[in-house]
Amino acid sequence: MSKTHLSVLESSASHYPSSPVFRIPHIDSQSSQLHWRSVTYRQFYNDVLLFARYWSRTLAQVRIPQRSVIGLWIGGYTYTDILHIYGLSRAGYIPQLFSLRLPNPDVIFELLAKANARALIHDQTFENVLGECPVPTYLAQQADRIDANGHPLPSLLDVEPSDLAFLFHTNSVVSKSYQVAVPRDSSRQDVTVWMGSMCHIGQTFMLLGSLQHGTCTIQPTTISFSSEELLDMIHHCGLNRLNQFAAFLAMQLRNARNDTKLLSALANLDEVLYSGMPLPREEQEWALRNHINLRNLFGSTECGATLISVGGCGPDANLLRPLDGVSYRFVPIDSDKAEAEHHSTARMLEFVVSAESGDCPDISLRHADGHFHTGDLFQEVTEGRYVFRGRDDDWIKSENSLRCDTKAVEDNVRATCGGLVADCIVVGTGRPSPVLFVEPAVDMDENRLKKEIIRKTRPFHARRYLHERITSPNMIVVVSRNTLPRTATKGNIRRKAVEEAYKTELDRIYGLIR
Repeated sequence: MSKTHLSVLESSASHYPSSPVFRIPHIDSQSSQLHWRSVTYRQFYNDVLLFARYWSRTLAQVRIPQRSVIGLWIGGYTYTDILHIYGLSRAGYIPQLFSLRLPNPDVIFELLAKANARALIHDQTFENVLGECPVPTYLAQQADRIDANGHPLPSLLDVEPSDLAFLFHTNSVVSKSYQVAVPRDSSRQDVTVWMGSMCHIGQTFMLLGSLQHGTCTIQPTTISFSSEELLDMIHHCGLNRLNQFAAFLAMQLRNARNDTKLLSALANLDEVLYSGMPLPREEQEWALRNHINLRNLFGSTECGATLISVGGCGPDANLLRPLDGVSYRFVPIDSDKAEAEHHSTARMLEFVVSAESGDCPDISLRHADGHFHTGDLFQEVTEGRYVFRGRDDDWIKSENSLRCDTKAVEDNVRATCGGLVADCIVVGTGRPSPVLFVEPAVDMDENRLKKEIIRKTRPFHARRYLHERITSPNMIVVVSRNTLPRTATKGNIRRKAVEEAYKTELDRIYGLIR
């Protein structure tokens, strides 16, 4: 039988039955103090089986067979969310995970249809918008409302490596996550922290690695938790490995510049792992000078984690290397592409996942040559060691490391506002949401132009993820014709150069400058 998340859980529950697997936050009603309660591996396993019985009984009542796709539209940030995900999977179904950041029910219904899903389990938030759902809907109950102890537990399904487990664009997560989560000191339990939603591959990957090593994962009160809460987790929960997306970690590092206790706590952690996008160079260099053991885990939605930095505090600490057991290529790109996005003549290499690599995505996502072209660009600094240099496509990553298709936004502006806009570009790397820069085609009052663009593009943005939407005139910047920085050869607007040239304006828009 193939090694799966379910077999990992069963094995870990057997090896570490009394060890805490989660620490769950609890606010004392009288003192308003934050506390964490422990959930053991044995309890987690038993709770998953309870939820498996519940969903097996519930879905069997409407004759939905095992191996059917079931939609899950939930937050993915809580212990109960994990029980729904793993319990549904243990019941023999294939979870199709939607996060709360995609709040348009019409889009959810379309995705359910494309996956031939048979039901939808949803957060209470969406109860009033599911009247036209094409499949039966079920509320994702809280744990204390689940009662299925009298229902038999279905047998584990026999699975092959090619069988569907989740509708995620990734493979080989068991072996790769094992590498990432190896403890520095095997004689004690590692303690780490939730870094994102279980509805996205990042946290699913990290949890799977943690389970394989008997690690405990703390659920913070919010993913963008404060430095005060971080210190609380270190002192009261024993946190020794901090995992955060880069934008959130940068905030901790900035705070540590003026807080010696925080700096000391960060420097004493076994590892400070960040992902999603690069840290600002200044933050990165300051952290290394202050002996913070940074590790950069590079990955993508389609492939999961792929590269990891050397680590430590030496000169090569930030250089990336491939994880073990994979098959990758770094292929030179032509100079026009390099100049268009990076204004650089340095040799750029595109990161390509070979067809024979265990984490190569489905064939429908591959290039004509049979391999998966990630669009990520690197330079080779020393043999087998790389530094990330941006992308060879039109995607950017937002503050929470989710991707935004800027070309789709720009194409929609050109299609719906062609008489108003001569040219445009979307920026916002590492920001909460994108900003649209436009060079107008007509002589029109600036505020009126912005409102017209919002009006004409509203139907398009209503179908986007929250982090991709431009729904306020405040997120549009109007500049004079032909003033945005462009490439010398083809005259294309340079996205990165726009972000650098207008950094002060962008900071003001996002409220970073008061």
